[in-house]
Amino acid sequence: MTGNEDQKTYWSDQAGQSWVALQDVMDATLAPVLDLVLDRAGLQTGQTVLDVGCGAGTSTVQVVQRVGPQGHALGVDISDTLLAKAEDLAKATPHASFLLADAQSYRFEINSFDHLLSRFGVMFFEDSTAAFRNMAKALKPDGKITLGAWGPAPNNPWFMIPAQVAAKRLGKPPKTDRTLPGPFAFEDQNRVIEMLQNAGLRDVTATTHHLMLTPPAGLKEVADQCFAIGPVSRIVEHFNGTAEDVAAIHQGIVEAFSPFQTANGIQIPADINLFEARV
Repeated sequence: MTGNEDQKTYWSDQAGQSWVALQDVMDATLAPVLDLVLDRAGLQTGQTVLDVGCGAGTSTVQVVQRVGPQGHALGVDISDTLLAKAEDLAKATPHASFLLADAQSYRFEINSFDHLLSRFGVMFFEDSTAAFRNMAKALKPDGKITLGAWGPAPNNPWFMIPAQVAAKRLGKPPKTDRTLPGPFAFEDQNRVIEMLQNAGLRDVTATTHHLMLTPPAGLKEVADQCFAIGPVSRIVEHFNGTAEDVAAIHQGIVEAFSPFQTANGIQIPADINLFEARV
């Protein structure tokens, strides 16, 4: 998928439905990443915040909790499926609102937000430089940007281990260009810094953060999660995997993740790229 319309279809249909079904599980698994983004954003009471790629709305609701009733958060996403879930959350959060739009081209009100942030929501634009140039117009002078994205794929076993298990069983799928829209499109910090600078942003920085993802259930449930979200299902589909293959891959994922089982639950290491900039 390369175009934003393709992304809209993908996140409204297959992926969106999977995320909605697993919303609570995914929120718990990725909570350390959202905490990182919000802590580094340093939001203040009364600020207005644009949450890009807000998905089902958890990040937007937590933004409102930080800016208080004097502030406001607008969550924008391209998926109507995910935003339908977000609207349910917003019923109890009057200072959060949601917008179905393509943030690359949508005409936001100029100079209307103090802060733009995103957790895993900005790696899917057809033209990232154009998208950031457009979104920056919505920020007030000296407005801040804080973005959390996946670091290098080899350093993120939550993705890589399931893919490796599936490939060992069925074979390696065709290689993909990870610079195209997708979860690892922002893994190269230097490339993203250049994009942000070309979009007219200043004080651009990138840092790597080593976190632990925290799936809330057991290893079997983690394997179920990997089949619903991530590369495994695509590999199985590509090779026309059988029910026997699926069972073997599921058990292989359970075994491969077992070293991450601790007395405090499952903790899976992750490298997260954090990008910060100002207009």
